[in-house]
Amino acid sequence: MDNAQLNTFLQMPETLFPNSSIPRVSDWEKCDLALNQDNPSSVMDDDEEESLADSMLCDSNSRLIPSGFSKSSCSHEIVMFINAGGEALNEEDSRMKFLGDSYFEGGNIIQTNEHITEAGDCPFIYQSARYGSFWYRFNNLPPGDYFVDLHFAEIINTNGPKGMRVFNVYMQEEKVLSDFDIFSLVEANKPLQVVDFRVLVKEDGLIAVRFEGVIGSPMVCGICVRKAQNIRVAQGSQEYLRCKNCAAEIEVSSAQKKLVRTKVTDKYEKKIQELTTQCQLKTHECHEAWMSLTAANEQLEKVRIELDNKIFQTRTLDETMGKQAENLKNITSSYEHYKKYWAAAVNDLQEKIKIMKNEHAQLSHEAHACVESIPKLNKMVTGVQALVVQCEDLKVKYSEEQAKRKELYNQIQETKGNIRVFCRCRPLSTEEISAGFAQVVDFDAAKDGDLGILTGASTKKTFKFDRVYTPKDNQVDVFADASPLVTSVLDGYNVCIFAYGQTGTGKTFTMEGTDQNRGVNYRTLEQLFQIAKERSENFMYNISVSVLEVYNEQIRDLLSTSPTSKRLEIKQSAEGFHHVAGIIEAQVDNIKEVWNVLQIGSNSRAVGSNNVNEHSSRSHCMLCIMVKSKNLMTGECTKSKLWLVDLAGSERLAKTDAQGERLKEAQNINKSLSALGDVIYALATKSSHIPYRNSKLTHLLQDSLGGDSKTLMFVQISPSERDLSETLSSLNFATRVRGVKLGPAKRQVDTIELQKMKTMLEKARQESKSKDESLRKLEESLQNLESKAKGRDQVYKTQLEKIEELEGQLELKTSMQNQSEKQTLQLSDRLKGREEICTGLQLKVNELETKLKERLQSESASYQQKIKELEDRLREQEQQLQCTLARDFANVIRATPSEGKCRIDDEFMTEAEPHILRSSNSISSRPLSHGSTQPRVSDSLHETRKKRYSRSDETENNMVISASLADKRARKSDPPKIARVVRTAKPATVAAQGPLTHKRIINRDLVHAAKERDSKKKIWSR
Repeated sequence: MDNAQLNTFLQMPETLFPNSSIPRVSDWEKCDLALNQDNPSSVMDDDEEESLADSMLCDSNSRLIPSGFSKSSCSHEIVMFINAGGEALNEEDSRMKFLGDSYFEGGNIIQTNEHITEAGDCPFIYQSARYGSFWYRFNNLPPGDYFVDLHFAEIINTNGPKGMRVFNVYMQEEKVLSDFDIFSLVEANKPLQVVDFRVLVKEDGLIAVRFEGVIGSPMVCGICVRKAQNIRVAQGSQEYLRCKNCAAEIEVSSAQKKLVRTKVTDKYEKKIQELTTQCQLKTHECHEAWMSLTAANEQLEKVRIELDNKIFQTRTLDETMGKQAENLKNITSSYEHYKKYWAAAVNDLQEKIKIMKNEHAQLSHEAHACVESIPKLNKMVTGVQALVVQCEDLKVKYSEEQAKRKELYNQIQETKGNIRVFCRCRPLSTEEISAGFAQVVDFDAAKDGDLGILTGASTKKTFKFDRVYTPKDNQVDVFADASPLVTSVLDGYNVCIFAYGQTGTGKTFTMEGTDQNRGVNYRTLEQLFQIAKERSENFMYNISVSVLEVYNEQIRDLLSTSPTSKRLEIKQSAEGFHHVAGIIEAQVDNIKEVWNVLQIGSNSRAVGSNNVNEHSSRSHCMLCIMVKSKNLMTGECTKSKLWLVDLAGSERLAKTDAQGERLKEAQNINKSLSALGDVIYALATKSSHIPYRNSKLTHLLQDSLGGDSKTLMFVQISPSERDLSETLSSLNFATRVRGVKLGPAKRQVDTIELQKMKTMLEKARQESKSKDESLRKLEESLQNLESKAKGRDQVYKTQLEKIEELEGQLELKTSMQNQSEKQTLQLSDRLKGREEICTGLQLKVNELETKLKERLQSESASYQQKIKELEDRLREQEQQLQCTLARDFANVIRATPSEGKCRIDDEFMTEAEPHILRSSNSISSRPLSHGSTQPRVSDSLHETRKKRYSRSDETENNMVISASLADKRARKSDPPKIARVVRTAKPATVAAQGPLTHKRIINRDLVHAAKERDSKKKIWSR
C-alpha cells in the first residue's frame, strides 16, 4: 500500500514543485507574516475558523465546502442522491436523478420557501430537511469503495445563536463529524457541503449513516453516494522522474526510495524529540512562572480581603455611632416634648379640679333643694298616677273610636265607588308646537270633573270623571287626591292604582316621575312610611316591595340580578291570595331603600322605539307593595297589597307601523288591555264569570279588581289633534271603567254624621296628645335631675383617679430622664474611645495600601520582563526550527544521488515528505480501525482546546495584567498555547489542498506529548 500511495502521490500534478520550491515556500511564509502583522484580527479569525472546522471533522480525507452543489464539480459516478425531506425530481441531464426522502428511520420533515444564498445548481435541495433522531440505511449496494457527501443548511434557527444545534454523525458506526454546528460555520439560509467521506461496502451491501444530537436535534438536507475510482498499482519496480530543468528522465529504484524514507523519518523523529524536550522545558518554566503569579495573586487577594474587612468594620462603627447619636437626640427631644406636655396637662387638671369643686358645691346646693322638694314630688307622683289611669281609659276609648273610624272611612270610600277615574292631560311638546298641531282639549269645566274634546270645527264631546288635571297641575296636586287610598292599605284592604293611555302621554311620568319631581309610586311609599311611623305605638308594620313586568305575556322579575330561564307562574295560596312563585320581595325600612329598588326596576324594564315615541314602554310595569300589620293592642293581624301599575301604551298597529319583534310586542299589549276591558265589563254587568285568567295582567290584579279592593285609574291623554283618535278611544275606555260600581251608591252617604265623628275623633286625639306630653315632660324632668346628680358624682371620682395616675406617670418620667442622662454620658465616653481606635486603624490601612502598591509595581515589572524574555526565546526557536528544516530538506536532496549513484531532483523530496507524514498518520489511525480503546487524535485535540479556553477564562478573572501588555499579546502567557509551536512544522502540501480540506498529520510521539500536556493542564486548572 505504501508504494501505491507513493505512485498516486507522484501522479498528482499539484504536489510536484520546481527546483526553487523550498525558497518560494519560505518567501510565501515571510509575506504571510507581514500580512499578519498588518491585520492580526483577520488572521486570528481565520485560525479560529480553521481550528473549529478542524475539530469537527474526524475523517482526515473529508473536507468542507461553504457553497451549494454544482454539477461541474461532481466527477465521480453518482449512485444515488437523496433529497432529504423533499420529493423525487428528474433533471434534464439523464445522469442526475434526485430520489425522494427514503431509506430513513425516524425523524421529521421541515420545508421552507426562503431564498438560499449561494445554493449552486440545485437550490431546492437546501429548502427541505429531515431533523430529529434518525438513521439512513442504503441496502443492496455492490461491494467496493464509495464516497458519501452530506449537504446541510440551517433553515430552522435562522436567528441563531451559535450552539443551538450541535450533533454527531456516524458512518458504519464510526464517527465522521463531532460536535458539528452549521450556524457557527456558515450561519442561516446558507449551504454547507461535507464531502469525500470514504466508506467501504462489504458483501452485505449496506451503508449506515446515523445522526445523533448533542444539543438540539440533528438535521440534513441531502445525501449523495458516489462510486470511488480504483487505485492504480505500479506494474514495475522502477519508476522514472522527469526533471523540469533539463527534461531528462531519471531512474529511481525502490532501494533508493527506502533509503530516503528511512533517513528522512529518522531526521524528523530526532527533530521532533528535540522539539518535544525543548517544549517540556519551556512548559516547566512557564508553569513555575504561572505558579508564582498565582501565589502572588492569592497573597494580594488575602491582603485585599483584610483591607475590605477593616474598611467594613470602620464603616459599621461609624454607622453605629451615627445611629446612637441620632437615638440620643431623639430621646432628648422626646423628653423635652413630654416634659412640656405633662406640665401643660398638670395645669389643665388643676384648673379642672377647681371647676369641679365649684360644680360640686352647686350640686350640693341643688341636692338640698331636691330634698326639700321631695314632698312636692310625692304630690306630683300621685297626680301623675291619676293621669295614667285616665290615659288608660282614653286609650280604650281611642281604640274603640279608631275601629269606628275605619268602618266609617271604608263606608265613605265604598259609597264613592270602588273604581275611581282621574284624567290627566300632558302639555303640547315643542315638536308638536313647531309642526303646527292645534290643541283639541277644553279645560273650562275641569274643576267640576268635565272634559271637552273638539272633534270638529263646531262639534264638542264631553266626558265626566272624578277629577280632571290640566297641564298646569303638578305631581303634588295629582297625589293629593290619590293619598286617601294609602290608609286603606294600612287598614288591610287591597288597593290598585294604574295608569292607562296612549304611548307618549306621560303614564311613566305620573307613576314614577324623576329625581327632582317624584311620581305616585314614590309619594305613596313615602306616605306609607310616614303613617306607619305615626301609628308605631299601636301598630307594627312590615313592608316589602317587588317589581315585575308582563312582557309578551311572560312575567319577568326586574329585581333579579341573574337572568334565569325558569318561567314565573301565578299561584293561589291556601289563604286565597294570588302570588308569583319565586319572585324577589325586597324588605324596605325607609324611603332611601325604596328609591334604590325603584331605580333597579326601571332600569331593567323593556323599552323600545316606534313612530309614536322614541322610548316607548313595551311592557306592563307592576310595583307590588305587601303590607303586613299587627295591632299591638288587640293582636289583630292583616295582610294587604298595593298594586301600582304602569300599563304599556295603547295605540293602533296601523299608526305605529310596527314590524317584527315590535309588532309581536304591540299585539300582546293590545291583547292584555282588551282582556282588562273584558274584566271591567264583566264587573260592571255583575256577570257570574269574570275572565281574570285571559291575561297575565288581569290574573295578577284579581285580588285588587274585585271584593273589598279599592281601585283608582289615571287615564293619560294627549292634547294634540294628531292623537285625536287615540285620545277618544282612551276616554271611552275610561268612562266604561268609571261605570263599574262594586259598592253601594255614593249619593246615599250621610255626610253630617261623618263630620261629627271626625270632630269627636280629633278632640279625643288632641286631649290624649296633650296629656301624654305633660306626663312625658314630668318623667323626663325627674330622670334628668337624677342622671345629672349621678353623672357629676362619677365625673368627680374619675377626675380624682386621673390626677393620681398623672402623678405616678410624672414620677416614672423623671426616673427615665435620669437614666437617659446616665446613658448619654456612657455613650459619649464610648464614642471617644472608638474614635481613637478608628484613627489608628486608618493609619494602618494607609500604610498597608502604600506597601501593596509598591509590591504590585515591583512584581508586575518583573513578570513583564520574564514574559518578554520567554516570548523572545520562543521566536528565536521558531526561526531556528524553520532554518534547520529548510537545511535538512536541502541536505537530503543533495545526499540521495551519491548513495544511489543517480541524481534525483528536488521534486523527490517533495514527493517523499508527504508520504512520510501520511505513513505516520496511518500508523496512528490503525489501532482505531481495529477497535482499540485509544481515543482519536481529533477528539484529544478538541478536548485540549476546550480546556485551554476554560482555563483562559479562569485566569482572566484571577490575574491582574497591565492593559498595554494585553493589547500587544493575545494572552501569550497562558501555558496551554505553547503546544501550538509544534504545528508550525506542517509541510506546505497541506496548504495546496485548499482552505477547507483539513488533514490530520500526527505521530505517536506527538500523541504521547499531548497526553503529558493535558495532565499538566489539569494540574494548572486545579
